[in-house]
Amino acid sequence: MDTRQMKELIVEQKHEFEREKPIIRRQKIEKIDSLSKIPHIVLITGLRRAGKSTLLKEIKKQYYPEESVYYMNFEDERLLDFNVSDFNTLYESFLEVSKESRIFFFDEIQNISNWEAFVRRMYDRGFKFYITGSNSSLMSRELGTKLTGRHVKFELYPFSFKELIASQGIETGKEFYLTEERARIKKEFVQYLENGGIPEYHIYRNKDIIRNLYDNILYKDIIVRYGIKDEAAIRSLANYIITNPATEISYNRLKNVLNIGSQTTVKNYIDHLENSYLIFTINAFDYSLKKQMYSKKKVYVIDTGLMNILAFKFSRDIGKMLENIVFLELKNREHDVYYHAGKNECDFIIMEKQSITKAIQVTQILQESNERREVGGLMEAMDRYKLQEGLILTEDTEDVFEKGGRKIIVMPIWKWLLE
Repeated sequence: MDTRQMKELIVEQKHEFEREKPIIRRQKIEKIDSLSKIPHIVLITGLRRAGKSTLLKEIKKQYYPEESVYYMNFEDERLLDFNVSDFNTLYESFLEVSKESRIFFFDEIQNISNWEAFVRRMYDRGFKFYITGSNSSLMSRELGTKLTGRHVKFELYPFSFKELIASQGIETGKEFYLTEERARIKKEFVQYLENGGIPEYHIYRNKDIIRNLYDNILYKDIIVRYGIKDEAAIRSLANYIITNPATEISYNRLKNVLNIGSQTTVKNYIDHLENSYLIFTINAFDYSLKKQMYSKKKVYVIDTGLMNILAFKFSRDIGKMLENIVFLELKNREHDVYYHAGKNECDFIIMEKQSITKAIQVTQILQESNERREVGGLMEAMDRYKLQEGLILTEDTEDVFEKGGRKIIVMPIWKWLLE
């Protein structure tokens, strides 16, 4: 790559990176406190446009305010011809146009093949790296070859409800909220259910932002990257899942419903969608890993705002959207999540340190017509995993009662999200 152009790019990107913008504080910044003190490579993965670049700015401002850093965003179209052999030229250019630094900030590095070779070499020389990427599988594969044991990884999701509420100066984590606070929080929660937490859409409320993001992910991150020939098939699969969140799926049924070639093709497409962070799948819990693998999966979508804009349907299932929000929060809290499938179903089973510790049921409203199903599914899971307490999350009901000698807590989702 031309050295002069490289230098111009460095200066231009540095100016943009250091430009002051209002920032909503991310909960994940708290993890950086300990990670900034160790030499390990810090890898931040997540959906395109979920705020990874902004988090890098927040890290720079909080932990390296007086230091120079080497920043490069590899999503820049002027780097289309950049390859691993250009990294040394990039480093030389940094030395010429920037103050000397021992810290690299690399954005969307999955666009460069074999990037880990340069990172490993410089890491061994004592340089610190903060790296972002938008493909879970690709990043894991490359890290596993040359950087095993030298990196720490975490995922960044769109804004959580707690992050948005905290940004408005509302105290969170309280056991009791005043009437005015409850009213304001509940109003904001309705907006969150409708609009989700993708940062740019949160700011500008332009639906084309979501549509363009979706098209970029499907085309750049999936169709082009994996050389998919049947573009219509993967688009129809993605649209089907976005329209039907929080539901069980089977590869065979999807193959037949969408007229896709084979179960293997459906599985590969779902893997691609999941690696790009558009969707997530979870297994029905079983102590047999083999049974887990062959059980039906439940599927969730990265953002409710994205669902509301892109889904093809005439009426929204609020219960499924609420369940989707609870799932995303469980992922954000870094829980190991499953669902329970027996005679009845329980929406979420949480495993910690090889033990099941929580059972959670989600429903829009708990009333006489559905109490037997919702409480029955929760109690079945509590019985199976020997839990003394269960949680039912609803749109706005709060209660505590005992059944069969066990405690069941009923809590509004908005309040649980603010814990």
